[in-house]
Amino acid sequence: MAVGAALCGAMFMGAGQAHAATTWKIQSVWDAGTVGYDLFEEWCESIEEKSNGELIFKPYPAKSVAADNNALFDAVRNGVLQGMNPFTLYWSGKIPASVFLSSYPAGPDQPHQWDTMFYSLGMLEKTREIYKKYGLFYVGPIQHDANIIHSKKPVNSLADMKGMKMRVPGGMVAEVFQQFGVSTVSLPGSDIFPALEKGTIDAADYVGPAVNYELGFSQVTDYIMFGPPGVMSIYQPVDLMDLTVNLRAWNNLDPKLQALVEEQVRSYSQTHYLTIQKRNIEAMEKFKADGNQVTRLSQEDMEAFRQKAIPIWYNWANKDEDAKAIFEMQLDYMMNDTVGYIDEEDIKGM
Repeated sequence: MAVGAALCGAMFMGAGQAHAATTWKIQSVWDAGTVGYDLFEEWCESIEEKSNGELIFKPYPAKSVAADNNALFDAVRNGVLQGMNPFTLYWSGKIPASVFLSSYPAGPDQPHQWDTMFYSLGMLEKTREIYKKYGLFYVGPIQHDANIIHSKKPVNSLADMKGMKMRVPGGMVAEVFQQFGVSTVSLPGSDIFPALEKGTIDAADYVGPAVNYELGFSQVTDYIMFGPPGVMSIYQPVDLMDLTVNLRAWNNLDPKLQALVEEQVRSYSQTHYLTIQKRNIEAMEKFKADGNQVTRLSQEDMEAFRQKAIPIWYNWANKDEDAKAIFEMQLDYMMNDTVGYIDEEDIKGM
């Protein structure tokens, strides 16, 4: 590690002199005090040393500079912030293709599948082309976790969800749940606990066990809905975050620093994911100690969910040419025998 640090530092020295530091202000969507923000803050603080003082990432928690997600998007486009660490799905209303840049109902559901699509099958390059139209540069995905549902009553089948009022993130996820008789509402993360506490909603999706326990969900719900064994979530199993930066700021960065940032995003993605998985295991023991129970949907439920989801995939893919291009990459991958989630019969007539 010491040798690596020395070599890394040497990369950014010229004739014995370091360049003047560039400082980027980067806001995360993680709330201060959560494991997600703690990890993000630590990573940002490491960049100065790794760049030999040439690049400084100044981290900010959710709502500290930009008050909401719309403001965050605009703040980075306009250069008020140089970067953001959002959940990629947040931009489905602004960039329709982004609904396919993080997991969606019954689509690719393993973290390695998403890394394969981004880094081996051309999806990263296509994503960057799309984001440049908005004055943004998509540096890379950051693996996070599955999203899970906490409920006041047990959900042992898709039929059990009929008539429930549930907080979900909107977009494609909401549309699929509505197919099963769920009344969906959209709420920011900070409003979920009071809504569950007051009983204005019956259930809520949010992130994974580690963060949800920190937010107190065990105090206001009794059940956690998972998919079949080995599947925490059938609707958002690989909820990706990313690092996206202002395009002008990126273009003004020395190419060697650009390469460092790309490398560090890939490294941070693994650290972020693995740390949260460890915390998830610990959190599930805490949920059980608080009296929460896990309920599971069946493999048959999983297949029924996918059949309802497929037409909705196509509706979103047809919103614009960019969404279509990303979805076609993923459809080819899901139909490949190495994955085998979809066959010709599934998409007949689509």
